[in-house]
Amino acid sequence: MTRELIAVDWGTSSLRAARIAADGTVLEERSSQRGILSVPAGVFPAVLQETCGDWLSRDGALCLVSGMAGSKQGWREAPYCACPAGFGEVARSLAWIEPQRIAIVPGLSCEHGGVPDVMRGEEVQVFGAMDLLGEGDGLFILPGTHSKWVDVQGGRVRSFATFMTGEIFALLRQHSILSRTLPAEDDPLDEAAFLRGVWHAAHAGSLLRAAFSARTLALFDRLTPASQPSYLSGLVIGEELRARSPAPQRAVLIGSEALTTRYALALRSLGCEPRALGAQATWRGLWALARTLDLP
Repeated sequence: MTRELIAVDWGTSSLRAARIAADGTVLEERSSQRGILSVPAGVFPAVLQETCGDWLSRDGALCLVSGMAGSKQGWREAPYCACPAGFGEVARSLAWIEPQRIAIVPGLSCEHGGVPDVMRGEEVQVFGAMDLLGEGDGLFILPGTHSKWVDVQGGRVRSFATFMTGEIFALLRQHSILSRTLPAEDDPLDEAAFLRGVWHAAHAGSLLRAAFSARTLALFDRLTPASQPSYLSGLVIGEELRARSPAPQRAVLIGSEALTTRYALALRSLGCEPRALGAQATWRGLWALARTLDLP
């Protein structure tokens, strides 16, 4: 790979782009709120041009686009690549917008008991983490609205599982009976309350049972209003960990510092010492993928 890479992470609500040198150095980054839901059909090329047209005009520039731009609601559907999948399978499944110049990276799919699971964008972060850490085996956890637990063997994603943890937290936080005693704004993380929630989730046996404790502890003044969001966060993250018990001995967290900090706290309470990576995993993943392409 001797060409400059324009790496694009195009999600539902935002668009990020980076100009990356042939050696992997991130030279410049840009972002906007033009996620796919705000872009009408047929306007995707214009939005990309507005965001980084000057980069694209550079001689020999290659552009790889990951994320929801490859969904049915996006620029062009890039069919999911079935697991197990590594760099080779994903590279062969690229959806080229302009041959040898602009391509959309496909997401991954797998099945558990005849039920499909999918991801778009997270696979690039996992590949980036593997490249950054020099590891082709292990468990990679990507916290978020829909958290992903990704099992990697031999440099290939073997399988993964999705947990709607962030979305369930938002529903409980904003639209359930619990919202009546929760403060309007979240205070900084209360670690003790958070870990209390993680512990209760592990022992209650079900989030359906554990969730009501956020209300009863408040009713009996055993949990301050300021601590309730942290406790509820601990409950839903703790449920995710309970569903994946026993706790892993090693794991790599990929995501925002706010989320990876919470997951690290929860995992450490269960005897796991995770490592954490942030946004650099996306750029590294797209660059590492570009290196596998046989292009002039």
